[in-house]
Amino acid sequence: MPGLIRGVARTAVVAGTASAVSGRVQRRQQGRWAAQDAAAQQPSYAAPQPAYAEPQPAYAAPQTVYAVPVEAAAPSMDDKISQLKELASLRDAGVLTPEEFDAQKARLLG
Repeated sequence: MPGLIRGVARTAVVAGTASAVSGRVQRRQQGRWAAQDAAAQQPSYAAPQPAYAEPQPAYAAPQTVYAVPVEAAAPSMDDKISQLKELASLRDAGVLTPEEFDAQKARLLG
């Protein structure tokens, strides 16, 4: 009988240890995957620089940026009418709710 209890106790210890180690490994992997996902979702604003690039100066003179006016920015009345017809067809098809249709119409008409 003592040998049987000792064998059962040993099996329980081994199983408990394996379960604890498995849980730790799984948590660590999930943490790594979450960090990789977070890094992949953040946009990279800086372009990668090659290893042979010259070091950047500590201070760079500001550059002047000129805005270029766009003349054809406003859609014509024909474009607005065609977009309104398209919105109405989407509303009639049940894709847009009446509230969404009104909001899009107000945005379109300005």
